[in-house]
Amino acid sequence: MRLSIIVPVLNEEGMISSLLDALAPLSAEVIVVDGGSRDRTREIAAHKQATLVSSPPGRAQQMNHGARIAQGNVFLFLHADTRLPDSALEDIRGALRNPQCVGGRFDVRLDGDRWMLRVIGTMITIRSRLTGVATGDQAIFVRKEIFRLMRGFPEIPLMEDIAFCRRLKKRGKVACLRSRVMTSARRWEKEGVWRTILKMWALRSLFLMGVSPFRLKRFYGDAR
Repeated sequence: MRLSIIVPVLNEEGMISSLLDALAPLSAEVIVVDGGSRDRTREIAAHKQATLVSSPPGRAQQMNHGARIAQGNVFLFLHADTRLPDSALEDIRGALRNPQCVGGRFDVRLDGDRWMLRVIGTMITIRSRLTGVATGDQAIFVRKEIFRLMRGFPEIPLMEDIAFCRRLKKRGKVACLRSRVMTSARRWEKEGVWRTILKMWALRSLFLMGVSPFRLKRFYGDAR
């Protein structure tokens, strides 16, 4: 397995250094795709062990751009505020030993000490296991040839991860790894736990009902 880790970023100067330091020991290609940061994100990334490229803004566009230049035969899409478990590479390798497995994702937990954040992480994991659909915070991975056949992520401003995973399920088995990524709780902490839960469920429900993600994006906000 040759793994390419693709990290879309926009104004992530507070997160990108520690992320790239954590990824440096891994036997993986790391590609940082900047969508036009106005802070020190590019400057910091340029001094780390990663390939830095630019793309028009938009997480889906950035991830697709990174995938186009990636050299690995497995792609892993990682948010700047998410950290992989130590066993990540072995877990992915183990899942993909099954030729019917086209990709997968990790269980998730949120950083922070509040008990409600632990509950949220558990609920995200359970929902993902029941539906076979992951969010980008769960470090989605996929075989290169399958990603190419699917023509990448749909280039929409929101819910690209949900749309991608719904299509991925039709291609074969999707692994639900029990090892957990750690992702930032900054959105919940900034906007409030219950308000964020309600907003996320509402946006996801409206998207599944057919409401345009271009309309939904206006209500999503930016928690950086």
